Amino acid sequence: MEENKKMECISTLLKNSTLYQEFLLEREEILKHKWIESEKKGYDIGFEKALLDWVINHRSKWLASRRKNVD
Repeated sequence: MEENKKMECISTLLKNSTLYQEFLLEREEILKHKWIESEKKGYDIGFEKALLDWVINHRSKWLASRRKNVD
């Protein structure tokens, strides 16, 4: 029982962390990119290909936009 309570507390802390929230936002953008590129190709390009393409071609602009909106 004590172990479950510890895990629940850790889980709550992670879900509320800024770093985790940023990770979720970035993941959402990658999944959108995966969908768009898969639609263009006519088949599922897969998460890894979408991730690499997004990081190489879009991440820096996305991060700059996020920073501008936060400031």
